[in-house]
Amino acid sequence: MGEVSTGAFSGRTAWVRSIPGAVLGFLGTESGSARILLGATVVALLWANLGAGSYEAFWETPLGFSLGSAELSLTLHEWLNSGLMTFFFFVVGLEARREFDLGELRERARVTLPLLAGIGGMAVPVAVYLLLNAGQESVVGWGTAMSTDTAFALGLLAMVARGLPERVRVFLLTVAVVDDFVALVVITLAYSGAVRVAPLLVAVGVFAVVVVVRFLRIRRAWVYLLLGVVAWVPLQASGVEPVVLGLALGLLTTAYVPDRDDLERATDLVRLFREQPTSQLARSAQVGVARALSPNELLQQRFDPWAGYVIVPLFALANAGVTLSPGLLAGAVTSPITLGILLGYVLGKPLGMVGTAWLVSRLSRGRLPLPVGWAGLLGTGSIAGIGFTVALLVAGLAFTGSDLAEAKLGVLAAAVVSTALSATVFKVTGRLSPARRTRALLGSTETLVDLTVPVDPGVDHVRGPERAVVTLVEYGDFECPYCGQAEPVVRDLIASVGDLRYVFRHLPLTDVHPHAQLSAEAAEAAARQDAFWGMHDLLMDHQAALRPADLHRYAADLGLDVDRFADDLRQHVGADRVARDVASAADSGVSGTPTFFVNGRRQYGAYDLETLTTAVVQAGAVRLPVA
Repeated sequence: MGEVSTGAFSGRTAWVRSIPGAVLGFLGTESGSARILLGATVVALLWANLGAGSYEAFWETPLGFSLGSAELSLTLHEWLNSGLMTFFFFVVGLEARREFDLGELRERARVTLPLLAGIGGMAVPVAVYLLLNAGQESVVGWGTAMSTDTAFALGLLAMVARGLPERVRVFLLTVAVVDDFVALVVITLAYSGAVRVAPLLVAVGVFAVVVVVRFLRIRRAWVYLLLGVVAWVPLQASGVEPVVLGLALGLLTTAYVPDRDDLERATDLVRLFREQPTSQLARSAQVGVARALSPNELLQQRFDPWAGYVIVPLFALANAGVTLSPGLLAGAVTSPITLGILLGYVLGKPLGMVGTAWLVSRLSRGRLPLPVGWAGLLGTGSIAGIGFTVALLVAGLAFTGSDLAEAKLGVLAAAVVSTALSATVFKVTGRLSPARRTRALLGSTETLVDLTVPVDPGVDHVRGPERAVVTLVEYGDFECPYCGQAEPVVRDLIASVGDLRYVFRHLPLTDVHPHAQLSAEAAEAAARQDAFWGMHDLLMDHQAALRPADLHRYAADLGLDVDRFADDLRQHVGADRVARDVASAADSGVSGTPTFFVNGRRQYGAYDLETLTTAVVQAGAVRLPVA
């Protein structure tokens, strides 16, 4: 069949036709969801100030259900804050687990310092708030000036500092997840009502069942959804804030690269369906394809847009509304609540994160190195001052009346100032020389490498300067339509970026592309006459004509010794060279084509010109574009 994706260049042939490409991660929705979140905040403020009391009345509407003698009734505001936000933190946990399994955090030594920086970035803001509110009843709101809003901070970071290296973003994500988790524990211990032991034990028991189900590798989403709801209800009834359940479930969901055996199994099921297109075989093929992907990837693809575009904006709509009267604004200027939250986030967050990271790095004598440079650390520390979601959640639990309004003003003001500070840091960094800018953003910590077999110019086929700053490696298949789609993109990238070398390695997917192996051997036969790239280009340009007669014609077009070429092809002289590439692909966890590596790091997601150029930029080839 060999269809080519019509959307962003993200398709891959993965031992079966039309298996979806990489997951739609947070990077695809962050800036868009941040804009919607800003819009929802503005609407909430307008509604609260123009609605003459309808704002509070609407969100306090009761909604509940009963089953026999059991009854659960909450207001719309409570359903959103405790129910839908549980789902949001589940998505946050999924993203964190993905980074832990596949991203920068898979090297466990790199987790320690961000974890400690996250704790320091919470302790200092709390200390600032307590200092300004000591001896007053408002001291109860200390948890308001504590946690970073993961979605909002990442979204605004994507807007104010485009093109940042992935490592900077992952550092912020790690810190945010750490303080989200700690904040949820604080909410559970300090801001929950009277705890009822019996329903709490029921919730813990149901969560234990989830762990067992996960251990048994049961993958049906409805099972986990049902168990999650069953755990949420008694947790809510126990008096403990149930949002922590979402994060725990997300962190429990593993991420991994599809296994070749699973993909081949999916191929067989798709073949059966093609031969006998029945509804039963269609269902089997769908299940087989889904089973080849990790649960984390499937759930992120399904739920990320809902979290970013629906749940968080709804939360902002329900919580950001505050009536801005002259009296409130005048009082907020000197209010210890407003000032404690504002200064805690704007000053305490970056000071806590930067100071803790520096101190740990010094005390460990480099054994726990900074995962990012000083600019990356200061910029993420500043944007971490956006406490929006959890801050408003805690404010609603700690305060009422005018105190709650003053707390909301502090949270909103801190978000504005923190964003401006972060934008300034990255704008100044963007004006440094390329070498100094890279060091300022990434520091001296080595980048993790996913490519297990390094590039060897004496063996690999290399296009471009041998000592280029950036190396782009592609595992490809000459009959793969997605490789054909990516080919002009790669050529444009090579033409536009001078300090780049491109390496092509073979991964013929013989179970879905019958001519792929012979085509790869034809390229190697041409290489024996110093014409690998000429043959490579012809094969990519004529993917529908790869029979032996076509290959002989291409050899003649290139001016090769056709008899020698035919003998090499007939004797499979290039088979060992192709097998070497296939083996290196397996060692690097590559199961589909095209798969790209930039300076040894695997490129997940799309492979259009903009995406690959951004990856090259982040690897240090050209100037970093900072908004």
